[in-house]
Amino acid sequence: MVLELKQSPKQIQQLVITPQLQQAIRLLQLTRLELVDMISQEMKENPLLEEVEEEKELAEGEATAPEREEIETPTEPERTPEVQGNGEGTDEFDWENYLENSNLIPFQRQSYEDGDERPSFENFLAKRTTLVDHLQWQLQLSRLTEEEQEVGKWIIGNLDEDGYLKISLEDICSETNLPSEKVERVLGKIQQFDPVGIAARDLKECLLIQLGQITPRDTLAERIVSEHLSLLKNRNFPAIAKRLGVSLERVNRSAHLISKLDPKPGRAFGGEVIQEIIPDVYVYKVEGDYVIYLNDEGVPRLRVTSLYRDILNGSHFTPEGDRRYIQDKIRSALWLIRSIHQRQRTIYKVTKSIIKFQREFLDKGIQFLKPLVLRDVAEDIQMHESTISRVTHNKYVHTPQGIYELKFFFNAGITSTQGETMASESVKNLVREIIAKEDPRKPYSDERLVQILQEMNIRIARRTVSKYREMMKILSSNERRKIV
Repeated sequence: MVLELKQSPKQIQQLVITPQLQQAIRLLQLTRLELVDMISQEMKENPLLEEVEEEKELAEGEATAPEREEIETPTEPERTPEVQGNGEGTDEFDWENYLENSNLIPFQRQSYEDGDERPSFENFLAKRTTLVDHLQWQLQLSRLTEEEQEVGKWIIGNLDEDGYLKISLEDICSETNLPSEKVERVLGKIQQFDPVGIAARDLKECLLIQLGQITPRDTLAERIVSEHLSLLKNRNFPAIAKRLGVSLERVNRSAHLISKLDPKPGRAFGGEVIQEIIPDVYVYKVEGDYVIYLNDEGVPRLRVTSLYRDILNGSHFTPEGDRRYIQDKIRSALWLIRSIHQRQRTIYKVTKSIIKFQREFLDKGIQFLKPLVLRDVAEDIQMHESTISRVTHNKYVHTPQGIYELKFFFNAGITSTQGETMASESVKNLVREIIAKEDPRKPYSDERLVQILQEMNIRIARRTVSKYREMMKILSSNERRKIV
């Protein structure tokens, strides 16, 4: 068998996504803060991009005022085209026409009145005190020997984010070559550190440590935790009272005390820092109609720097290599500005379409939220569903009913007994309201919630009610029961 190399022509069709199209698609799903970071990075890589200062904008005169007004309050065009990647940005560009319109500014941000763009003090980040730092600080203040300090570091270093010890004392003894009595004594001292209940090996020990710090001590509560923790979890207070030979009222008081303890003492130092949500869109009701404002605060306003425009004006004296470089960078800058402008207009159109479908929600509240899918909005504004999905990703809107993610308005529908459909979020809200009004001594089971909803002409399965209750982090009926 003879092997040989040869070339043969072959014609195939394939979809090619240009870098410009990839950039436009990526812009759609960026949040406002991510957009600011991306623009800052582009300004570092492209020397032709510059941010328009407030003074420069005012000095430009009235020639560009109509254009700026159109950008500040975007009007709904006849049809906002999607980014198709049909060669835009790669064809030969009309440089003379562009140079004549040197004040082309298709995107702007809201500027500061006093001209001071320095961030406020609350925007500065500070290092958070971690659980390990907090405990090691207390360990250094304790009167312990060098060996005990080493054992304490081993214990603190093996705590999980909830504050529980996830290593056995035998392993600590083998690592430190110290007897178990000394390790147990150091563990006892650390368990008295703040927060109380830290370094426990299980939930029972954690609760007992906290009960031991309460004065006067509740011995009944300690017995309940030690001997009947499973019954306490199911709120089976009558069984606990019977086994301990005490009154139901006494058990209820001790259970109320236990409910105030922290089962995860370390979580106050863990987790991510909660950031304030800054809406991307504001919706206000003005004279009976809803008006949309895009939040452009902090987003740089871009244009091509005049220095390179002057260089292209004298292109006959500019080397060919420099001229091609400037043309490529101008093409890239214009594509970025156009993509940002189109992103804002697309967000505007999607928000306007959502308002049209969910006007009753904005007027009356969550119980009037209607079922809505991406296809409904896509057909309304003549765009693809994937575009709508990217636009609504991690975008928030401020409405008269509160701040919601744009994806919140898209939810499945549940058919009522009368043939009408109701949004799943509205049903969740009804379940929450029904549970809030229930008798704490006899909470509603999931089956009973189904019956109550059916009396309200809402047809729903029990497993759906259970799923909604778990999504809202509501306990089961046994765990919600209270003995008053």
